[in-house]
Amino acid sequence: VQLQASGGGLVQPGGSLRLSCTASGFTLGNYAVGWIRQAPGKDRKGVSCISRSDYSTYYADSVKGRFTISRDNAKNTVYLQMNSLKFEDTAVYYCAARSSALITGQMSRQNVYDYWGQGTLVTVSS
Repeated sequence: VQLQASGGGLVQPGGSLRLSCTASGFTLGNYAVGWIRQAPGKDRKGVSCISRSDYSTYYADSVKGRFTISRDNAKNTVYLQMNSLKFEDTAVYYCAARSSALITGQMSRQNVYDYWGQGTLVTVSS
């Protein structure tokens, strides 16, 4: 049973990346999923999340209009499409799954999740 984040890499400012969060051993569609990032020397911050039921979404102000979260239950995967990337988006991105509703103010806390994946590094650099 695990959650795996992938898709990170090196991208120039203004570029795009799509992160994937894939579950194995459990049905990700039954969970709310959050994306959390941690920049070097900084605390973790919740970036985006998607509910398990009505697919409602949340975005931090810093990424609103640039990032899009979506889910493909057939692939047991949640995506984070990141466009117009900025230097300040550089971070390790984690995905995590919670069997009940996520409270956005708690998104960055690892202990509110049932599953927490390993991170994928996104570096925005020219």
